[in-house]
Amino acid sequence: MSEKCPCCSGKQYSVCCQPFLLGREIPSTAEQLMRSRYTAYVEENATYLNATWHVSKRVADLETRLSESFTATEWLGLNVTCCNDGSHENEAFVTFFARYRENSRTEALYERSRFLREDHHWYYVDGITPTLGRNDRCPCGSDKKYKKCCG
Repeated sequence: MSEKCPCCSGKQYSVCCQPFLLGREIPSTAEQLMRSRYTAYVEENATYLNATWHVSKRVADLETRLSESFTATEWLGLNVTCCNDGSHENEAFVTFFARYRENSRTEALYERSRFLREDHHWYYVDGITPTLGRNDRCPCGSDKKYKKCCG
């Protein structure tokens, strides 16, 4: 029996993100791609991250930049809060909250990521930070109000 997947799905790694990172399967949904990308950050797999970034957003030294960022960052947890279809069948959005420690400080990334599917493969395109009110539920998954939790 393998360990739990770093993407916090509650599934075993061997049946969750591992097949994607090993190239045995391709994610069939934007959420699967998002979770596998999070796991790639945890595992410091810059090659997978580069390959799943939409070609229109890749920069020449993306893989090198990603690799350099790994040394100072420890990923602590992921909470996927929402998955939405886009304006057409090959576009989707995944909203998530990820905690990480960087240079001894605990930080968080709250993002609504946009994904496009081309030739049966999903790719990460870009993301925005959603607006969050003080009295909204915290996206970290604590079920507390944002102002009493991560805000």
